Amino acid sequence: MSDPLRQAKIESYGQAHGRLENALRAFPPGMWTYRPDASDWTIHEIIIHIADSEVNSYVRCRRLIAEPGSEVLGYDEAGWARRLDYHRQDTAMALELFRLLRRGSYELIRDLPDGVWAHTVVHSDSGRMTFDDWLDTYERHVPEHIAQMRAIYETWRLEQEGS
Repeated sequence: MSDPLRQAKIESYGQAHGRLENALRAFPPGMWTYRPDASDWTIHEIIIHIADSEVNSYVRCRRLIAEPGSEVLGYDEAGWARRLDYHRQDTAMALELFRLLRRGSYELIRDLPDGVWAHTVVHSDSGRMTFDDWLDTYERHVPEHIAQMRAIYETWRLEQEGS
């Protein structure tokens, strides 16, 4: 691989599970179902969402490599959380699923030839997606949700102090 910026993103992408596990240690599991506002997700829901998102990412990655030009499907994230009743799902299983899927994709992409990175797919919601777009999206996904979890925790902590 000749692109050092892409290589750095790939390495960051590959470290996401460890970052997520480390971040979760800062949040007492008893508050993972705390919802700051009716429209906000809980930490529990975010964990399940991360696993569901990774399932979609895993498929999109493989289509980018094996079926360039094909269509990949978007999905209704909030609808999934509601209809799949994320609070009834096991966070430990979701974290393990995320770990395995992310590792599988990381192992697959870390040594791809440069030419494969020129592949594109058509996303049903956002149109043409390059392989670099895919990497940008999923390299940022977990850190963005960790920041969201920290904000939820801070709101919960301030509420606890005020009680």
